[in-house]
Amino acid sequence: MAASQKLYLALFHVLLLSLFPLKAKSSARAQAEALLQWKSTLSFSPPPLSSWSRSNLNNLCEWTAVSCSSTSRTVSQINLRSLNITGTLAHFNFTPFTDLTRFDIQSNNVNGAIPSAIGSLSKLTHLDLSVNLFEGSIPVEISQLTELQYLSLYSNNLNGIIPFQLANLPKVRHLDLGSNYLENPDWSNFSMPSLEYLSFFLNELTAEFPHFITNCRNLTFLDLSLNKFTGQIPELVYTNLGKLEALNLYNNLFQGPLSSNISKLSNLKNISLQNNLLSGQIPESIGSISGLQIVELFSNSFQGNIPSSIGQLKHLEKIDLRMNALNSTIPPELGLCTNLTYLALADNQLSGELPLSLSNLSKIADMGLSENSLSEVGNLTMLQILDFNTNQLHGELPQTISNIASLTSINLFGNNLSGSIPSDFGKYMPSLAIPAELGNLSMLFMLNLSNNHLTGEVPQSLTSLKGLESLDFSDNKLTGNISKELGSYEKLSSLDLSRNNLAGEIPFELGNLNSLRLSSFDFSYNELTGPLPSGRVFKNASARSFAGNSGLCGEGGGLSQCPTTDSSKSKDNKKFLIGVIVPVCGLLVIATIFAVLLCFRKTKLLDEEAKIANNELSARTQAYLAEPLNSITISKLRSFQK
Repeated sequence: MAASQKLYLALFHVLLLSLFPLKAKSSARAQAEALLQWKSTLSFSPPPLSSWSRSNLNNLCEWTAVSCSSTSRTVSQINLRSLNITGTLAHFNFTPFTDLTRFDIQSNNVNGAIPSAIGSLSKLTHLDLSVNLFEGSIPVEISQLTELQYLSLYSNNLNGIIPFQLANLPKVRHLDLGSNYLENPDWSNFSMPSLEYLSFFLNELTAEFPHFITNCRNLTFLDLSLNKFTGQIPELVYTNLGKLEALNLYNNLFQGPLSSNISKLSNLKNISLQNNLLSGQIPESIGSISGLQIVELFSNSFQGNIPSSIGQLKHLEKIDLRMNALNSTIPPELGLCTNLTYLALADNQLSGELPLSLSNLSKIADMGLSENSLSEVGNLTMLQILDFNTNQLHGELPQTISNIASLTSINLFGNNLSGSIPSDFGKYMPSLAIPAELGNLSMLFMLNLSNNHLTGEVPQSLTSLKGLESLDFSDNKLTGNISKELGSYEKLSSLDLSRNNLAGEIPFELGNLNSLRLSSFDFSYNELTGPLPSGRVFKNASARSFAGNSGLCGEGGGLSQCPTTDSSKSKDNKKFLIGVIVPVCGLLVIATIFAVLLCFRKTKLLDEEAKIANNELSARTQAYLAEPLNSITISKLRSFQK
């Protein structure tokens, strides 16, 4: 009996082994059928999915976007990223995909709800549904995917409360729920210590900094930006999250000072805390974070000095401290940050001169120092954008600007500049073009020298500034005429020459700019004379644009009519005579033609009557000739002929 049982058991095992290939084949076929069924429901199926066909049913592992396990020969990965698929997942049958480890449909047009059945993919490690049109809430069933390591639902239309059950995913390292409409869960139920990447960017989250984050000691990336978080940044953020490389908390309501323990974030490369309510001093210890590349602290309430320790940040590329209450000089140590390409210190209370050491910043392209109390520009040869408006620059335009060969935008309004523009401005700028005194600044698209004491004429060599979009020379002491070459600027949209001593007429070329882009202009309070150009640009101009020019006249712009001259009267008389003579002559011509037609008609009628009479004579003559020739007939014929 025991021997027979062993024999039956062996036969049973053989039978099972023989069924394994059939099972695999059957499972693969079920998966293929499921994919075809889903494809048939799509509103748009992209060409790459042409391999998904019933004629190709037995080659599932060769289908586009499908990968199979080398052992089971069933689907292990589905990667449909960026194929422009349009439809829903409502008819996707997840049940046959028991070995699926990766499901990626990022960057498509999939809408509707995320099906709760997705929680049946028990072996799934990577789930990416980002950049689609999913709506509704996050299904709690996702928390059943206990093998999940990567979860991204970024950039959808998901709403509702974040399920606290997501904390049941112990292996998740990457969690991105950013750019949705999600609301606060009970953060006390959250614990995800394996997280390395966490983003709640751009949602509807409120309350204080989520405490569970301070225990995520493996975090390298944290983004809570564009929410409504309040309170202070917890001290544990600085002390526990030492592996952070990026800290993005901008556009929230965080307040209070930055801790000096910020130096413990020793791996930090990017810190973005702008647009909050942070206050106090910027800690000197920030200079010990040697790998920092980007520092964005603008639009807060930081006070005091710019830390001189920033000079130790050899890898720093961008520093933005705008719109604070910093009230020191610019530390010369900043000139040691030789990799800087962007420096923004505008709208503070900085004073003094620009340190000469900043001339070492050979890579800097954009420098914004407006609305401070600085008194010197310095020597910065690689600048493309120079914004020094509303400071205390005085005297002539600094000679050092002549060496800036890459300028595309200059903004110096609201200073105390006086005198003339340097004659060698643009000497080293072969690719740029402005007035003769300013050089050849062909790349320039904006020039603003308003509210200074500049003298002399508006330069005539502006013709090469084909890319100029904005020109502002207002509130100076410029003289001479307005160059007609301004009418050749096809991209000019803003022109302000107001409050100078400009004379002569406004060139008619300005009134007919082909581009019609000149939407903002001001010629007020000069000494301009003559008629306003009648072109399309000034047709509906405001009176304020020409106020204070007593010699201007013409239609539009609230101006008085131009006086009538003798020559204009003569022209008017000619117009009157032409207006009378032409109609009269026209009537005479018409009457003559009519008379000729009447005469022609009468002549024609007479001819027709004569023709009828001749016909009658001929008929009667022939009738007489047909009669016998006798005396009576002859007498009749003679009497008829008489």
